[in-house]
Amino acid sequence: MRATTSSMLLSRFESIQHFALMYSERMGINPEVLLKTLWGDFYLNAKAKKIMKGAQVKGKKPLFVQLVLDNIWILYDSVVTRRDKEKVEKVLSSLGVKVMARDCRHSDPKVLLSAICSQWLPVSQAVLSMVCNKLPSPLHIPTERVEKLMSVGVQRFDTLPERTQELKNAFLQCSSNENAPIIVFVSKMFAVDTKDLPQNKQRPLTKAEIAQRRELARQRHAERTTAEQIAAAGQQNHSVNIPMDIQSGGLCKDEMETQVLKEPKAEEQKETFIAFARVYSGVVKKGQRIFILGPKYDPAQGLSMLPERCSPSDDLPEVPHLSCCSIENVYLLMGRELEELEEVPSGNILGIKGLEEFILKSATISTTPACPPFTPHNFEASPIVRVAIEPKHPSEMPKLVRGMRLLNQADPCAEVLIQETGEHVLVTAGEVHLQRCLDDLKDRFAKIEISASKPIIPFRETVVRPPKVDMVNEDLGKQQKVAVIHQVKEEGSHGRSSETLHVDSSGLVTLTTSNKLATVSVRAIPLPQEVTCLLENSSAILRTLEQVNMSLKEGRHLDISVQTLEAIADLKTQLESMLQGRKWKNAVEHIWAFGPRRCGPNILLNKLEGYQRPSLWQCLCREDQSRKDGAQGKIIREFDNSIVSGFQLATLSGPMCEEPLMGVCFSIERWDVQSSNLPRQNNFEENSTFQEASGNSKAPEITEALEVTPTEPSQAMCLQDANTATDCYGPVSGQLIAAMKEACRYAFQAQPQRLMAAMYTCEIMATAEVLGRVYGVLGKREGRIIYEEMKEGTEIFIIKAVLPVAESFGFADEIRKRTSGLASPQMVFSHWEVISSDPNWVPTSEEEYLHFGEKADSTNQALKYMNAVRRRKGLYVEEKIVEHAEKQRTLSKNK
Repeated sequence: MRATTSSMLLSRFESIQHFALMYSERMGINPEVLLKTLWGDFYLNAKAKKIMKGAQVKGKKPLFVQLVLDNIWILYDSVVTRRDKEKVEKVLSSLGVKVMARDCRHSDPKVLLSAICSQWLPVSQAVLSMVCNKLPSPLHIPTERVEKLMSVGVQRFDTLPERTQELKNAFLQCSSNENAPIIVFVSKMFAVDTKDLPQNKQRPLTKAEIAQRRELARQRHAERTTAEQIAAAGQQNHSVNIPMDIQSGGLCKDEMETQVLKEPKAEEQKETFIAFARVYSGVVKKGQRIFILGPKYDPAQGLSMLPERCSPSDDLPEVPHLSCCSIENVYLLMGRELEELEEVPSGNILGIKGLEEFILKSATISTTPACPPFTPHNFEASPIVRVAIEPKHPSEMPKLVRGMRLLNQADPCAEVLIQETGEHVLVTAGEVHLQRCLDDLKDRFAKIEISASKPIIPFRETVVRPPKVDMVNEDLGKQQKVAVIHQVKEEGSHGRSSETLHVDSSGLVTLTTSNKLATVSVRAIPLPQEVTCLLENSSAILRTLEQVNMSLKEGRHLDISVQTLEAIADLKTQLESMLQGRKWKNAVEHIWAFGPRRCGPNILLNKLEGYQRPSLWQCLCREDQSRKDGAQGKIIREFDNSIVSGFQLATLSGPMCEEPLMGVCFSIERWDVQSSNLPRQNNFEENSTFQEASGNSKAPEITEALEVTPTEPSQAMCLQDANTATDCYGPVSGQLIAAMKEACRYAFQAQPQRLMAAMYTCEIMATAEVLGRVYGVLGKREGRIIYEEMKEGTEIFIIKAVLPVAESFGFADEIRKRTSGLASPQMVFSHWEVISSDPNWVPTSEEEYLHFGEKADSTNQALKYMNAVRRRKGLYVEEKIVEHAEKQRTLSKNK
């Protein structure tokens, strides 16, 4: 208990310097000596009045315990435990602290303890001193970091415009001169009630204003009373006697004071957005014109489109991601209060008003268009939980749209989007964040009644290696492959004939288009778990790699930074080290694309014989090597983009419940495109297959492109009918996209399918007596304990577990109720995890029937998740309407 209390109170310390200065005056010791010895294996020798080393060996109290912890414990013991008033008074006098009488008489001793500590060791000073000591100053920013901040996208610093490179000195100097360019980074926007702004706060009325309002109220009341009496007299047809007090307004003193000091009717509260920013160069002034640089702004493009030596106050042409505006107000952030200023020099943090129409979440502010935009912040808590929102009254939809736009601007962790179905979706980090966003949307931003759907939890679909042993330890052998292939053929028979779909025993799916012009053979292979994690964490690098390849394909020269090239090379090296084995031989060099959205954790592999297309890693090759490869004939084959597009569509929505795929490699082993399926007539050639990689002879997409001159009318009629049959299926490129998508889906189904769930990492602090209840709640919600350890010197256990996001709703409330508030969880999105159970499993063998029963009544967690997602998306769900129909039950009584 003593150690726990001491550690709790130590969190309120300013620093060791505070105690070193305090005891140096009392003990007459140099404060620098005390500062070095107050924390460590040192003790105070009372006889020699010296600080000596070796407290642990000699069994002495360390100096920190003797001078700091013991005194704090004496204060806690006298105030909270013993409640000794005399001793408390001695402590107060020795510390020189004055406490109010009501705090001393309070029944709760913690109130008195808090009052003493707030004066002796105030939290505000501790936090401020640690911020000043630990957070780096802009003057101390290293040169390498400046170049990294100024590098736009994948470009190198030395390839930036000269005027942009000259701003590096402004970053390093952090000057506040009038001639220094203004460079400000806005990290976020936050909402403030308009009435809380300094210029809108009501100031106290002067005596003259009070007298003026009093006279005005007296006149209005007199006019109103006279009018009422005249109207009443007109109805009764007799004369009016006006009372004498009307001359004084007819108001007593209390009534006049109440009406004078009564505030005017409050207008509808509005939210004002303030930009949270830091000045890195120059002086920001009120009313100044500045450039707003969006995250995608390119200084080279801006300088080429704008006149030289232009300023924000000039009439300038429109430049992408560049806008001009005036700073309305500049504030000093003082906690919840805002102090209005005229100017703010460099190095300070400030609030700026008037930028809400130009900045969504973050931006860069400057007085020169040569300034590059800063990289936006990456938050650890990624949004994972989403809900669909709609107003209770459809006429209030414009208010909802405006409110969601304001919420998206005010909360840097929240995302607002519109799905393909037209639903307005709010994406948040978790349950608590979701509830907070909904409350803000209803009470602050939209101010309407809203309806939110049940939380939408994302899943992923993947394939795993075929298991060798089933659920009852029965050897499978080839039974699994035969059953899966039979299942794929059954599912394909609904929309595909056996002529166009073929699945062999190894899982290779061969699909032919309906007009017999294209054939694709695809195999699905599960990726190793470490490769999937690497690709998922390297989405930014993959996106950059795709951008570089697109520029090379279009013939544009793009200067890439050394750091970017090193990151791409490191990614390739890691993939080569992880993809080992016979089936992955040279797989990294044959990677065709990543997906979905060209930066996902799925791979399209090129296993076509004789098709040597340009490498995905061509940016890592030297220029002479790339020219040599080009001279050898590595040219992209026709309809190459159709194959990639079909792969992207297939990985974006899987066959299980239309969720994105993850950790799947699709290997293309055959790809044939034929020009026609007609018989040979005259100069017409049959089945001219375009498999050559050189691409010198361009293939026509439909047979109308071929020049055919039939000699007889019957031949012309036959050719016309065949062309009509070919045209009804559309162009070959579109058919190839659809065929590739379906082939990937069938290849996916030819392997054991699994669902992947989003997982939270949950840290729980609990005492020993409630550990069993914590484990019970975690087990009920499909949680898994990673480790547990006891915090040294306390009775508190720290439990780390993983919990599915789908089971996390209401988890915090339930665990607090079950433990009476003695356990508090903290959850952060961690990773994706494969659910071990097969959602399509049914008992087939005699042992499985004996073990699980005829109906397999045991809960299949993956099937439950999959059906919930399919039901939400309106897909077909195979479920029984009547579960138990053996007996018929009637409620009518026998008469």
